Amino acid sequence: MAPTPRSIRFEEAVLDKLVRFVTEHPGLSVSAAVNLLVAEALRMEEHPGIIFRSGPFGRRAVTVNGPDVWEVVQAVKTTRAADTDASAQEIVEMVSEHSGITPQQVTTAIRYWSAYPEEIDEQIKAAEHAATAAEERWRREQGLLAS
Repeated sequence: MAPTPRSIRFEEAVLDKLVRFVTEHPGLSVSAAVNLLVAEALRMEEHPGIIFRSGPFGRRAVTVNGPDVWEVVQAVKTTRAADTDASAQEIVEMVSEHSGITPQQVTTAIRYWSAYPEEIDEQIKAAEHAATAAEERWRREQGLLAS
C-alpha cells in the first residue's frame, strides 16, 4: 500500500526532537521517521509493556525494564524444545525463573511475537547468525595462536 501524503503541523519542540532523531539515525528522512515513530506508538498502545529501542541492528521491540522480545521468544522456544511435556504456564515460569524477568514480561513478549512473528523470528535468525560468525572468528583466532 503506497503512503498517502498528509499535512501535519508539529509544535516547535516536537519538531526539534524529530530533527534530532533523524540526525541520530542516518538514512532516515523526516517523513520515514514520523512513519516509524507513529507505527511504534500504535504498537505500544496495542501491546502494553512493549517499547522500542535503537541498537546496532536497528530498532527493536523490548519489554519494559527487560530484554528484547526476540531474546524472550528465543528462550521460550528453547525451553519448549527441551521440555515438550511442560504446560504453557510451566514454560512461562521456567523462562521467568531462568532469565530473571517476570512471568508478565514473558507473556507480554509472547503476545507481541504472536502479532509480529516474522519480525521477531527474523531478529532471532540474525542473532543466531551473528553468534555463529563470532564463534567462527574466535576459533580462527585460537587456531592462529595455537602452537
